[in-house]
Amino acid sequence: MKNKSIIFTKRPVGVPSQENFLLQDEIVPAISDGEILLELVYVSVDPYLRGRMNDVKSYIPAFEVGKTMMSGAVAKIIESKNDNFSVGSHLYGMLDWKVIQVSDGTGLFPIPEGIAPLSSYLGVLGVTGLTAYFGLLEIGEPKENETLVVSGAAGAVGLTVSQIGKIKGCRVVGIAGSDEKVENLKKKFGLDDAINYKMSKNLIKEIKESCPNGVDIYFDNVGGVVSDAVIYNTNNFCRVAVCGAISQYNDTTLSDGPRINPLVISKRLKMQGFIVFDYANKYLEAQIQLGKWMKEGKISLEETVFEGFENIPNAFLGLFDGKNMGKMIVKI
Repeated sequence: MKNKSIIFTKRPVGVPSQENFLLQDEIVPAISDGEILLELVYVSVDPYLRGRMNDVKSYIPAFEVGKTMMSGAVAKIIESKNDNFSVGSHLYGMLDWKVIQVSDGTGLFPIPEGIAPLSSYLGVLGVTGLTAYFGLLEIGEPKENETLVVSGAAGAVGLTVSQIGKIKGCRVVGIAGSDEKVENLKKKFGLDDAINYKMSKNLIKEIKESCPNGVDIYFDNVGGVVSDAVIYNTNNFCRVAVCGAISQYNDTTLSDGPRINPLVISKRLKMQGFIVFDYANKYLEAQIQLGKWMKEGKISLEETVFEGFENIPNAFLGLFDGKNMGKMIVKI
């Protein structure tokens, strides 16, 4: 049996490239009492991984140069010397980018067989869905007939936020980066309107036209000039859930700002950043509800799937080119 891993070779300056990763052969490890041997099935790639490539203090430790990369993954147990884990069952959680690896099960969660697709535990039923759920419901506090704007609406979190917004009776307007994504958001996912910011000549004006009653809730996955344009269109007491800033993750210098402070004051905006880990004590409650909405057909699973372990870096880099619709995953 062959084994491979992907090593983080050096810290990127600006946009990451293949030079930041090294594919190497590994020995298949042996397990001891209390351990299990795992084989990767699906690997999640997410924008936040870019932040972990920088040597800065954050809510999650930076990757170490020369060490194996890691992210959320689904794995199958292929050998077990731990009575709590059975061969053939599946687990999900944070795992190394290593095809076969040893674990004692700490930090991993069992997947009930036959309830939902395995990959959904990296998307709607995983950190992605939980992020959307808590960011919108706990910070956005949506009410029927309010207007919700979602930047990065075609991404994994944004798409789930948009669908929950529709469930809650909001007018939902998405912002995305291609005409194809805009059409998909409206026709397949039922958004009331969507805007291709890359083709917009006046984004502030287009948002105003799409949101004639102003913006009551803004779920921000992007930051930068897109968020500036949304903020100009907010109503008084608008709630802003700040989830990500993918437009700035590869910046080599700090951008000027904060540019919107006067509007935050005059419109009495509630703007709150959050990390999904803040709501860990409510994960089960959220997963039950998200699963119910999936079963009822109110939330659809949308994935962009790369195939092959060696393509994990390609999938990750594709996030910054907007190559994904929904959740970006790699099938091993």
